[in-house]
Amino acid sequence: MNNSSGLNLNRYIEQLHKCEILSESSVRELCSKLKEHLIDEPNVVSVQAPVTVVGDVQGQFYDLLEIFRVGGACPDVNYLFLGSFTNRGLFSVETVTLLLCLKLKWPSRITLLRGSHESRALTQVYGLYSECMRKYGNPNVWNYLTNLFDYLPVCAVIDDKIFAVHGGLSPEISCLDQIRVMNRFIEIAPEGPLTDLIWSDPDPEHEGFGYSNRNAGCSFGFTSVQRFLQGNRLDHIVRGHQLCMDGYQVLFDKKLSTIWSAPNYGYRCGNVGSILEISEFLTKHYNTFLACPDAERDIPDIDLLKDMPDYFV
Repeated sequence: MNNSSGLNLNRYIEQLHKCEILSESSVRELCSKLKEHLIDEPNVVSVQAPVTVVGDVQGQFYDLLEIFRVGGACPDVNYLFLGSFTNRGLFSVETVTLLLCLKLKWPSRITLLRGSHESRALTQVYGLYSECMRKYGNPNVWNYLTNLFDYLPVCAVIDDKIFAVHGGLSPEISCLDQIRVMNRFIEIAPEGPLTDLIWSDPDPEHEGFGYSNRNAGCSFGFTSVQRFLQGNRLDHIVRGHQLCMDGYQVLFDKKLSTIWSAPNYGYRCGNVGSILEISEFLTKHYNTFLACPDAERDIPDIDLLKDMPDYFV
């Protein structure tokens, strides 16, 4: 795909770097153009190393800018985002539209996967919907964005060795070909294999698949990971979806990594953020960072969080 889309992406990116929202018509055209590209992307995207993997950002716009300062700017660095771009933070619109602009401008340098917060249900509860209403006065931008979310690919494979997904594994999926033939162009259902990929969590205390206390997806243990990796000739799973106070967590004899990229999550958790830098030789460096300093950000109106549900997902 070339950049002759009629969109002034350079101006949009410059505007967004100032934390200024795009016009409603610009967001509409941005989503429309990106759909034309995403519809041709497979459910399982092939990504080449070196690449930097980013976990949940969740609307923390200034911490997204901090990621690019810590990890390097796009397109100088290849990026793979594991989803959940929106909601808990107060700058979801700016966060997701900047990522969409970068994807359109440099489609081969940035990969965006779907996460649990790229759904109509969660964005109505956890922030994006109310933010769109507050900033635009109507739900149109929310509709454009959530319709686009249906087009995002489900997972990626890095150099045929590392499986990247937002949540985890499913008892209904043993091989990548089963993911490749899924219909992903839908709202995330309450249950099923697509939901499992986006919602499941590792459980180091059990071997196989089990119940998830999130009431969506499942838990999966060391045996489940081993079987999936061996059956698909893979070495490692990298995923997001879970808050890690140290920014990341490594489980199952170093066969699975959780990456969390929203430092001081929700402006109150006090956690560190991290990104995973994977070299051309597939060596891994967990690069941790703190939240963007207050002097370099607009201080969010924390009062806007007072009605937010306390359950952190």
